[in-house]
Amino acid sequence: MNDRHHNGIKTTLLFAAMWAILLAIGGVVANGTGSSMFIWLFAGIGLVTTFYSYWNSDKLAIRAMAARPVSEAEAPGYYAIVRELATAARQPMPRLYISPTAQPNAFATGRNPRNAAVCCTEGILRLLEPRELRGVLGHELMHVYNRDILTSSVSAAFAGLITSVAQFLMFFGGGRDRNANPLALIATALLAPIAASLIQLAISRTREFDADEDGAQLTGDPLALASALRKIERGAEARPLTPSQPLENVSHMMIANPFRGRGGLGRLFATHPPMGERIARLERMAGY
Repeated sequence: MNDRHHNGIKTTLLFAAMWAILLAIGGVVANGTGSSMFIWLFAGIGLVTTFYSYWNSDKLAIRAMAARPVSEAEAPGYYAIVRELATAARQPMPRLYISPTAQPNAFATGRNPRNAAVCCTEGILRLLEPRELRGVLGHELMHVYNRDILTSSVSAAFAGLITSVAQFLMFFGGGRDRNANPLALIATALLAPIAASLIQLAISRTREFDADEDGAQLTGDPLALASALRKIERGAEARPLTPSQPLENVSHMMIANPFRGRGGLGRLFATHPPMGERIARLERMAGY
């Protein structure tokens, strides 16, 4: 079984696990209140907020990174690489942006290829050779072509809905169910959102692996992306960004974690898989 097929199955199973958590905690609330009205209310709110963030994903991400549109005259090499890759993929040319950030990083966003935007930081444009930058841009374009913005929006909606229902459960308790175990209710209310968040982050990490593999296939040069990731990891660790809510909302879109890295159990809460594992997979693609 190839890595891509394995990642697709894993994403499906992770969504199934999140759905099972939602059904379980929703059943507890419905049993306690005697009505499923609250589940539908939370679902409606989650649907509206998710649609807004999905529809405006490009604007929100670009604003968070204080990026500006860049012309072909200003960045001819940047344009040439993206145009070549978009043409090879038979997709329209996305809008290009540059963020005035010293940390080497990049992201692509947009609800579909016709509304896509690619953003590189000034740091990554200075750091990488053209071949390495081509590997990074192939990765980022595949996030758009694979509809990963939709995937991340849906997983965020699930996690948010589970959290909202769990908070209601904490507030409401057993409701009309006098036999409800208060300790079990508290445990469910606390653990369900944590489990949902872990699954959401696992989905994000899985999509990174797919973008690495598909981007390397698009460029035909997995070692270029592997070399770029080594440089980006060192550069991001040397210049970590300061966490803020806007940046945290878009950090999963970036090619590398923009904040200070986590070790040990902290990796469970990481938006990106370990860089060493990503590089090893790319080297295997190249026959190393």
